[in-house]
Parts: sequence; C-alpha cells; structure tokens
Amino acid sequence: MKDIIQIQEQIKQFILKTSYVSADQVNNDTYIFAQGIMDSMGFISIIGFIEENFSITTADNELLETNFESINAISDFVFRKLNTSGNE
Repeated sequence: MKDIIQIQEQIKQFILKTSYVSADQVNNDTYIFAQGIMDSMGFISIIGFIEENFSITTADNELLETNFESINAISDFVFRKLNTSGNE
C-alpha cells in the first residue's frame, strides 16, 4: 500500500506535467484552482488520474472543493479512499 508521501508526489508530478507550471509554484498546500494552476478541465483530468492510478472510484457527492483544492487535500482524499473497505 502506498503511503501519503508517495501519493502526494504522484499527484504533484501529474499536476506539474499537465499544468506546465514550474515546481517552485506548486507546494502541497497551494490552492491549485484558486491560484489558476488548474482549471475545470484540469479538475476532470485529476479525477481521471486518481481513479486510474489508484484504482478508486470517486462518487458525485465526493466532488467537493475541500477534497481537491490542493495536493494535500487530494492525497488525503485518495489515502482515505484506499483505506476504506470497498473503495466506493
């Protein structure tokens, strides 16, 4: 099972690759949407990325800003999903 640090790093690398911003612009607590690093299409790509790479399913009621506002928030969400039975 992946630990939170590994999850954070994978998510950060994905965001850096898809947003074309430099690594010094994105910290784990940077608000990636409020800062304009990602937009609505980026949000959709993040959902696809975490579902594919971590084998989880994101329910409609989980598509909350608090779950996706930063690398920390996304990785916490993924970590919670990975550690719940059924991942549904």
